[in-house]
Amino acid sequence: MEISALIRQLAEGGWVQLDGAAASPQVPATLLPDGAGVVISSGGSSGGRRRCLQPLMHLDRSAAATGTWLASIGIDPSACLVLNPLPMHHVSGLMPWWRCRCWGSTHVPLRPNLLKQPSQLLTFCRALKGWGERPMVLSLVPTQLGRLLADPDGRAWLQACSVIWVGGAALAPGMAQQARQAEIRLSPCYGATETAAMVAALPPERFLNGENSCGPPLDDVELQLARDGALKVRTQRLAIASWREERPNELETLQDDEGWWYSGDSAGLTPDLTISGRLDGAVLSGGETVFPEQLEARLLGAGLPLEAVLLLGVPDPVWGQRLVGLVRSSDEAIVRRLEQFTANWLPADKPLGWFVCPELAPSRAGKWQREKWRERALTLIDQTRPKGKTVI
Repeated sequence: MEISALIRQLAEGGWVQLDGAAASPQVPATLLPDGAGVVISSGGSSGGRRRCLQPLMHLDRSAAATGTWLASIGIDPSACLVLNPLPMHHVSGLMPWWRCRCWGSTHVPLRPNLLKQPSQLLTFCRALKGWGERPMVLSLVPTQLGRLLADPDGRAWLQACSVIWVGGAALAPGMAQQARQAEIRLSPCYGATETAAMVAALPPERFLNGENSCGPPLDDVELQLARDGALKVRTQRLAIASWREERPNELETLQDDEGWWYSGDSAGLTPDLTISGRLDGAVLSGGETVFPEQLEARLLGAGLPLEAVLLLGVPDPVWGQRLVGLVRSSDEAIVRRLEQFTANWLPADKPLGWFVCPELAPSRAGKWQREKWRERALTLIDQTRPKGKTVI
């Protein structure tokens, strides 16, 4: 949705339904409560599609908490130049604009393709009023960050920013190290559509000093671990309800009787937040619990010629599940190189097979639709499996 259209709809009051697909079903108007807010799709990586109902007051609270976080590291939110390359129909793209409305700062939308052309990106931004004079803040997903780090102009652009919140997926250790070497002020963070964006963020100075967590909770947030190790969040900006296409005639409550939302992300609090991966995306292989996101980050940080990699669990009669890998790469020998690199991995961690998949890519919000790609992996397995074989 264009910003001008969103402004018009917000001015009319009521609920504005944000979606990147024009033909996508919407929440029935009869289910929407009184008041004003946005209905926005969750960026979750698994399960059915869910849309969250976020009152405008919750967006205000989120913006206020983020502004307080900036002030705590010495940045005046109202003075910021907020650069935004993320789509407006996701909370990661909506909130930079909303923060500017609340802070009185300047919002600069960036065309997504511009981030694929770092020299043009740098030229465009250097012409902005206030570039290099005002604090510049930015939100990225790791896919975008990796592409920019690989280009001198991309690195120069990143180096000009005061804070770069990076979230939506695991930050590969190698990518983090590249950013530190270039003195790029990353702030690994954690948030969700259900929480109206960020609930924890690591200050850039601590990142540059070698810390790898998602930082402490923001001042309006409580964090706790469930019995299964999943992160639970309590805050006054939790979505008031959610809606799924599979259950079109009802709204679901997100929080329990004590106000906690169960995220489904395996986490640690030491006391800062660390995320291991999705519990519902974990693979049980030979009695071991494997988090594919951690292994993907290891591969992306290894200096291999990988444009994208995704590890997925598929049924196996002996192990229960085994990992297989989908990769996108211009290197014709990438499969052999991956086999060599993972040769000494633990058996449960080592993919049973690798498949080159030229169309492999996350969504524009940097999220992997794992069920979609698992189906693709199973198709590739069937196409390459010798007759009579029950495994790859």
